[in-house]
Amino acid sequence: MTEILQLTPEDAEALRVAHQHLEHPSLAARLTNFVGLPIERSLKLLPRTWHENLRQGMSRTLLTALESVISPLDSQPGIPAQEGYHKLLAATSGALGGFFGLPAVIAELPMSTIITLRAIADIARSEGEDLSDLRTRLACLEVLALGGRTEEDDAAETGYYGVRIALALHLSRVPEKVLEKGILQPSHPAMVILIAAIAARFGVVVTEKAAVQMVPILGALSGALVNVIFIQHFQDIARAHFLVRRLERKYGPELIRREYENYSRTERSPVSR
Repeated sequence: MTEILQLTPEDAEALRVAHQHLEHPSLAARLTNFVGLPIERSLKLLPRTWHENLRQGMSRTLLTALESVISPLDSQPGIPAQEGYHKLLAATSGALGGFFGLPAVIAELPMSTIITLRAIADIARSEGEDLSDLRTRLACLEVLALGGRTEEDDAAETGYYGVRIALALHLSRVPEKVLEKGILQPSHPAMVILIAAIAARFGVVVTEKAAVQMVPILGALSGALVNVIFIQHFQDIARAHFLVRRLERKYGPELIRREYENYSRTERSPVSR
C-alpha cells in the first residue's frame, strides 16, 4: 500500500505564508506607505530617458551582480542568513544615492542590485540550496523576476508558478553543455532571452524604487530607508521562494504545487472574502 504524503502543520503554515508573499509582491504598496503619496506620482519625476537606459543596462547589471555575488559566498548549505547585515549594506548604498540625486541613483543601481542578489543567495543557502550549482544561481535571479510584474504579463503568467514555468521554458532551450560552461558570459540565444525576461520584471521594481528616491522631500536618510524597504521586499520573496523549493525537495513538486494552488483557490473563493 502506497503511503500518502501529507504536509506537517508547520510546513503547511509555512507554505501558506509563502503563498501570501509570492502572490502579492507589491513593492509599490510598501513605498507608497512610506512616502505618503501614490507611486504613480513619483514615477512622473523620472526623465523619459531613464526607462530606456534602464532597459539597456539591466541585463548587464544582473550578470555583473551574479558574478560578484556567488563567488565570495561559501557554497555549504544550511548556514543561517545574515539578513540584518545586508539591510545595513543596502541602507548605506541608498544613503549615497539619496544624497546626490538622480545621477547617483543611476550609479548606485548596480551596487544595490549586487547587495540584493547577495542577500537572496544568502537566504537560498540557509534553506539548503547549494550555491555551487548553476541552477541554484539561476533560482536566485528568478527571485528578481518574482518581485515585479510587466505590462505584457497576462493573468496566467503573473502567478508564482506561472513565472517559474515561463523562465524554465527559456532554460530548457539551453543545452546542458552551455550551462556547464557557466552563465556569466551567455552566448546561447535562449540564455540571453532568459536574462532579458528576468531583467524586464526586475526593472519594474527598480523603476519604482528610483522614482521614490527622486521625490524632492527625500534626502540621504530617506534614501537609505527606501533601500531597506527594497531589500526587505526581495528578502521576503526569496525566503518564500526557497522555502517552496525546500518543501518540493522534501515532499515532491507535485504535492507542493497542488497544496499551493489550493491556497490560491481558497483565496479566490467568495466564501473566503
